[in-house]
Amino acid sequence: MDNESFQAITKNSPFIAWIHNISLNQQKYIKSKFNDLNLGHDVRYIMFIYDNPDCSQEDLVNMFSQSKGNIAKVLKKLEDLGYIEREINPENRRKYMINTTEKGSELVPKYRQISKEWEKEVGITDSDEELRRRIMEIAINGMKLIEDN
Repeated sequence: MDNESFQAITKNSPFIAWIHNISLNQQKYIKSKFNDLNLGHDVRYIMFIYDNPDCSQEDLVNMFSQSKGNIAKVLKKLEDLGYIEREINPENRRKYMINTTEKGSELVPKYRQISKEWEKEVGITDSDEELRRRIMEIAINGMKLIEDN
């Protein structure tokens, strides 16, 4: 394999192309470990819901910068697959509280473990904390840039 070019990514490709490539390859790896799971990036919604019990659809819209319609479709899919459940919020009957089901709650630790295995295999270590922090900072700055426009 030529280290100068891989999967249509070259040393002259924009930084974001490399980040996208990393994300796609991690998803492929995880998918290979979960043969029957076909969630792709939708697993991020399950993880957010797991980490934020009783969140709302609006919370997901804001967090992921997605349209209400797109989030509604994803939530319907995840609900139909048995990963999440929605209950009417007793304090505001027009909103739902969203939580993971037992199936969704069992998925998250397994997903995180496989993700850690992938990180180890590709060479991400505990000493890369500064890199993680910097990429998170870039992601937050990107979200703020969009909000400000």
